[in-house]
Amino acid sequence: MIPILDSKRQYAAIGNEVEKAVCEVLRSGSYILGPNAKALEKELAEFLGVNYTVGLNSGTDALHLALRALDIGAGDEVITTAFTFVATTEAIGIVGAKPVFVDINPDTFNIDPDKIEAAITPKTKAIIPVHLYGQPCEMDKIMDIAKRHNLRVIEDCCQAIGATYKGQMVGSFGDFGCLSFYPTKNLGGMGDGGLIMTNSEKLRDRVVALRNHGGAVRYYHDEIGVNSRLDEIQAAILRVKLPHVKEWNEKRRAHAAYYNKLFADCKDVVTPVEADNTYCVYHQYTVKIPNRDEVHKMLQERGIGAMLYYPVPLHLQKVHAYLGVGEGSLPYTEEDTKCVISLPMFPELTEEEQRTVASTLIDCIAKSKSAAAV
Repeated sequence: MIPILDSKRQYAAIGNEVEKAVCEVLRSGSYILGPNAKALEKELAEFLGVNYTVGLNSGTDALHLALRALDIGAGDEVITTAFTFVATTEAIGIVGAKPVFVDINPDTFNIDPDKIEAAITPKTKAIIPVHLYGQPCEMDKIMDIAKRHNLRVIEDCCQAIGATYKGQMVGSFGDFGCLSFYPTKNLGGMGDGGLIMTNSEKLRDRVVALRNHGGAVRYYHDEIGVNSRLDEIQAAILRVKLPHVKEWNEKRRAHAAYYNKLFADCKDVVTPVEADNTYCVYHQYTVKIPNRDEVHKMLQERGIGAMLYYPVPLHLQKVHAYLGVGEGSLPYTEEDTKCVISLPMFPELTEEEQRTVASTLIDCIAKSKSAAAV
């Protein structure tokens, strides 16, 4: 079995340091908003090239509280992509706003900036670009549109820590950037966790209050907030991992380049496109193939842990049926979600395993085409 991700291999390399950090927290008696959470916020602000970060309990809450801090709510519209995890639009729904979907660039899987302006209405208040699979969006175009139309920008960077566009870290362009520390991420904890980044002290302070029951001072509450604080144990674990992220991302990029080489002569496998001026961190290595569902089943039967991120676009999900956005409205999104498949990708992956994944995929595609021709 070659899994999509093997967290045990990472733990084997840093486990002793992680255990030491966790035990120090346990002995300290400081478990909520302690010194590790505060230190991690400072260390991540430096790593991400922003003025401020705020640790939260999930990437979903990062998106949710970013919208709250920008006073986006009932009656407002937020432009985003339907090719993403549901947390992106879940956050929009939680604040009572309406997602407005824009089609993707079929090569990068990211929102197409050239289609954004046509979706803007008097109710539009923000844009949420998603740096899907670790591939940066075209942030200069998006920020130009936002500036001209007086719109807020919240970057969903939950799959893209360390990715850059024109040398600048994703998440540092907009009003907010949002991260997830879910265990599968490039910087993942050993439980849930999230973070927002911003260059605005005012917005930072608003999120700090919102994450702690709506009050900046203990037992004084100015508005309805939530309980969304990054756990001290998770913060300690993330501090151990953070110094390794650049190296891990470089290994992911090397694996992607090797996959590209292995598939170079196979016309049935369309490999990822890394756009100009971008540094993709390959949270997933996602290709487009024919007969995707059948091939996926065959790969699973042969011990290859390929995954479908995501098989049904959000505008065709039951949760968004109320929007009335029917099939055919986002043709590139719909086409790509029917043919994408993500292959094993993690820093500790070996070249031998990659060769096995590639040869098995090519063989499965050939068998599926032969069966279809009979």
